[in-house]
Amino acid sequence: MDYDLNEEQELLKKAAKGFLSKECKPLFVREMEEDPQGITPELWQKMAELGWMGLIFPEEYGGIGGSYLDLMVLLVEMGYSCLPGPFFSTVILGGMTLMEAGDEEKKQELLGGIAEGKIFVTLALTEATAGYSPERIAVKAEKDADAFVISGTKLFVPDAHLANYIICVARTKEGENKEDGITLFLVDAKSQGVVITPLKTFAGDKLNEVVFNNVKVPKGNIMGELDKGWPIVKKVLQKAAIAKCAEMVGGGQRALELAIEQVTEREQFGVKVGSFQAVQHHCANIVTYLDTSRLMTHQAAWRISEGLPCEREIAMTKAWVTDSCRSLVALAHQAVGGTGFMEEHDLQLYFRRTKAAGVYFGDADFHREALADVMGL
Repeated sequence: MDYDLNEEQELLKKAAKGFLSKECKPLFVREMEEDPQGITPELWQKMAELGWMGLIFPEEYGGIGGSYLDLMVLLVEMGYSCLPGPFFSTVILGGMTLMEAGDEEKKQELLGGIAEGKIFVTLALTEATAGYSPERIAVKAEKDADAFVISGTKLFVPDAHLANYIICVARTKEGENKEDGITLFLVDAKSQGVVITPLKTFAGDKLNEVVFNNVKVPKGNIMGELDKGWPIVKKVLQKAAIAKCAEMVGGGQRALELAIEQVTEREQFGVKVGSFQAVQHHCANIVTYLDTSRLMTHQAAWRISEGLPCEREIAMTKAWVTDSCRSLVALAHQAVGGTGFMEEHDLQLYFRRTKAAGVYFGDADFHREALADVMGL
């Protein structure tokens, strides 16, 4: 495979870097961490006008018709700038689930609105038991005439406070095979019985508790087949895992730059800190972690774009990037020193986000086990 970006991707990368360097400065990132909404309508609309929200949607649904690999180019730049807001939840978790499971009517109705920046969608999956496996799904949906009634609590639902719709993963049937009996429901976030409570997070992102108190959902709002929703969830989670890797790669690039800036400018004992062998080795290891993460993420994203088998590559990549980017940022902190942990320094932004990103959509151990399963172990 060719790891170079094509001409259109290079233009996308350049445009995104220029836009975010102007519109998403570190001060803005810090302000959005404290802002209840986590994004400004002005920035969101500018992103929509650039076509970012519709990048991977087909043209017939109001999108641009770009590839998954195109999306990865954009996400690397978003990770580099620590872009806040509901892009990931709406476009990847919400939009990709709609693409995989939504009927023609739902696609026509919602994807164009997402592309225009007018509709927010998120995915409610994780619960108090944590984890990303089907046996963890305990929220129930019980049939009631031509509708279903959803009861239970979802945790760590990204950007639910902004969402117009929440895709709820619920159990509709019990059985020995836990993958069977899971159904996806498109829930209007303003439905009676939906209670959304913001959670305080380490990374400053906007996660929420969503309680479904006997929420009635029409049968027509089932996405995909009744009781057959887990394969769709699994596919979306795999794509989301690599998308999160792309963000971590972008953040890792900026962490490297911050470390290099520090060690080439700061002096100790009358010489540049970068002249010390231990610091040089730290920076060499950072580059090694970063480049291997970048190449593995690119390969997995390319295989997804080409529709090739990729479970093995996805599991390897998420496990490796999770560990490598954490190590990378830790080494950057050692090179920068104690000031890197101060709120005024940008490096702590990347430390917190990398720490959180590692557990999203399965931590390193989760994906090592997935890889072992692919190997037949």
